Amino acid sequence: MQKIINDPVYGFITINDSLLFQIIAHPYFQRLRRIHQMALAYLVYPGAVHTRLHHALGAYHLMGNAIKELRAKGVEITDEEEIAAKAAILLHDVGHGPFSHALEGQLIKGAHHEHLSLVLMQAMNEDFGGKLDMAIAIFTKQYTKKFLCQLVSGQVDVDRMDYLTRDSFFTGVSEGVIGYDRILKMLTVHNGELMVEEKGIYSIEKFLVARRQMYWQVYLHKTVLSAEIILVHLLKRARILASYGDKSLATGGAMDYFLYEFDGLINKTMLDKFCQLDDIDCSFAIKRWSNHPDFVLSELCKRLLNRRLLKIRLQSEPFEKSLVDKKLQEAKESLGVDEEAASYFVFTGEADNTMYNMGDDKINILFKDGSVKDITNIDNPLIHQTISAPIKKFYICSLS
Repeated sequence: MQKIINDPVYGFITINDSLLFQIIAHPYFQRLRRIHQMALAYLVYPGAVHTRLHHALGAYHLMGNAIKELRAKGVEITDEEEIAAKAAILLHDVGHGPFSHALEGQLIKGAHHEHLSLVLMQAMNEDFGGKLDMAIAIFTKQYTKKFLCQLVSGQVDVDRMDYLTRDSFFTGVSEGVIGYDRILKMLTVHNGELMVEEKGIYSIEKFLVARRQMYWQVYLHKTVLSAEIILVHLLKRARILASYGDKSLATGGAMDYFLYEFDGLINKTMLDKFCQLDDIDCSFAIKRWSNHPDFVLSELCKRLLNRRLLKIRLQSEPFEKSLVDKKLQEAKESLGVDEEAASYFVFTGEADNTMYNMGDDKINILFKDGSVKDITNIDNPLIHQTISAPIKKFYICSLS
């Protein structure tokens, strides 16, 4: 049995294994259709309306290409390992909640999407009679062949290759375009680890630079940042009102469970409710709450719905307290609210991005003479130790 999916980025993607069919047909995976890959970025880039399902299928496609290239170079990968690696990458983001990273850790405090992905994979594994055992081992980096784990999650994994390629395609931001096909052809395995052949150095350089540019131009774009902070703040306000017993926040959907009943435990009930929750539930709640009698909640909802976002400024140094106090006073007078309410509209924070995280698996370059070097140790004007230095920016949001 074989199915072909027409993808706008890569063309035809082939699904030809019964386990992969089962995964894609599962409600946990189908839910990804209803979650935006780039959260609220469509408020800045109108084309950025692609979903987590698009991304999962794209990463799956690149995984297949990577395995094909490695096998052509004599790397031993069994059919079972191929299916397991593909299953792992299909499910790597299944734990994302509504609006992806924008609400990371907000609905379920302290629970990262990767942890929820693992819990959901384990639940699906029970449904599938243990067929996901190897996929889970690869996802958790417990599998003996390290390079398979690195393809799913590493410095040059197919996850990053797809989201940079796909997000640049849907936003129209050309800075994110990477030579993913060339990078895949330059991959190799040495001493059980994933490496890049020497002739692929410049493609990796482009990959790292593109990632940094996409973060500052798209993912951490100041207007996107403003919108996502408003989303976090309105949910925080709704939680506070719910904790006071305000039942008018009820939407009749899965959101109600997380406002009124969730006790912090990750169990079967919580997983079922979580997998009923998606962007549609959040959007409906925001529309409903825009008419709530609480001024702070309704105002934040209206601002998000109508794209009347808070003004945001970014700079390399923290903002002076005097400026924050001045903006707070202006908000109090303009909105006719007290300081606690004004703090939802005037606040500071910080955003940072690292091009190359030294704490992750290194990007090792395999030279023709058999030597191996970390990419930061290569004599190249653009690739040196500074690529691992994080860039931090401080921001202030206010009414004006």
